[in-house]
Amino acid sequence: MTSPQPLNGPHDPWAPGGLASPRVEIVVPVRNEEHDLAPSIRRLVTYLHASFPFSAQVTIADNGSTDGTWPIAVDLERTFSEVRAVQLAQPGRGRALRAQWSASRAEVVSYMDVDLSTDLNALLPLVAPLLSGHSDVAIGTRLARGARVVRGPRREVISRCYNLLLRAALGARFSDAQCGFKAIRTDRARALLPLTRDTSWFFDTELLVLAQRAGLRIHEVPVDWIDDTDSRVDVVATALGDLRGIVRVGWGLSRGTIRVPLLRSPSLAPSGTPELPRQVVRFVLVGAASTVAYLLLYLALRGIVAAQAANALSLLATALGNTWLNRRYTFGIRGTPGAARDQARGLLAFGAGLLLTSGALAGLHLATARPGRAAEVTVLVIANLAATAVRFCLYRAWVFRHPRPAQAALIHPEGTDR
Repeated sequence: MTSPQPLNGPHDPWAPGGLASPRVEIVVPVRNEEHDLAPSIRRLVTYLHASFPFSAQVTIADNGSTDGTWPIAVDLERTFSEVRAVQLAQPGRGRALRAQWSASRAEVVSYMDVDLSTDLNALLPLVAPLLSGHSDVAIGTRLARGARVVRGPRREVISRCYNLLLRAALGARFSDAQCGFKAIRTDRARALLPLTRDTSWFFDTELLVLAQRAGLRIHEVPVDWIDDTDSRVDVVATALGDLRGIVRVGWGLSRGTIRVPLLRSPSLAPSGTPELPRQVVRFVLVGAASTVAYLLLYLALRGIVAAQAANALSLLATALGNTWLNRRYTFGIRGTPGAARDQARGLLAFGAGLLLTSGALAGLHLATARPGRAAEVTVLVIANLAATAVRFCLYRAWVFRHPRPAQAALIHPEGTDR
């Protein structure tokens, strides 16, 4: 690849006077990235020169590097007029993005990971709807139809579970919160950034949840993405931080301590996101009634058939009633449209419970040749508690997820974003 040269012609959008107010600012947060920084920034600048029709500024946000990252960033700033380097003493991707986006004079601010795992050809489809005013926020997604992803099964499972948890716990309606490829209109960012608290990896998830609550249009771009096998992200620490962030944001929204301004007209705002506390209470009540019915049926059938058969029949007998009650009372869905589909999905959710309880019974019988009825019931109660938590997440995120037409248009306007 030919190394890009600084632009200095009379029509250069980054010539003196043009850099002060580019249409797009691309922030690349870095910390101890001395090996990847220079080739990635050169590749990005090459793409901007060849394929990007809008004026753009690339900001290298060094946050707490202790290696040779900062001198390389300074050298890149000297080499390319469209590159700027800033240094923050404290580490944190969220801290770096909040600082740079808050001070930006561009129309649209964006960011991408320094490893450039996302194909740069997705950058124009990412920012164009924001520059046109069609949308407010744009995200790259690896989980939508049309995306092409190369990564290991471990990261794939973690990503899908995380996004499922966001749907269940925070009512998220965007498909991929973790992809390091996002953009937002600067005026929208300035309204929401003061509400964010996270300084690390949960920052952009938090911003997306707030944007959805504010009624903003979220545009999704399926991306080509290749996993960086040299990534130094601590998966365990990041996952724990994300879980703490989900609890904090969910608690703040449910208690009213996080107050999100309405940034779009009411007709475009999310309509009627169910309240999580009310759902939990009603789900627990329905679950308690179902558990009692299940145990009574199990004890009645256990004298006739084997333990596994009694367990399966008892679960099946209570599944339809449980699904109907949760559909009607927990999630407030009335009428027959979609009822058959909901029942079918409800049975699949109960299948997860069957796997957990059957596994627990199998483990008990492996540990003890002839366990008593009390031991069986105790193990089943514990297993059912775990199955209940799984089932609630599935109910909220998938089984009874009935987006209203206005909501569907809000996230995927005109049906084009997927």
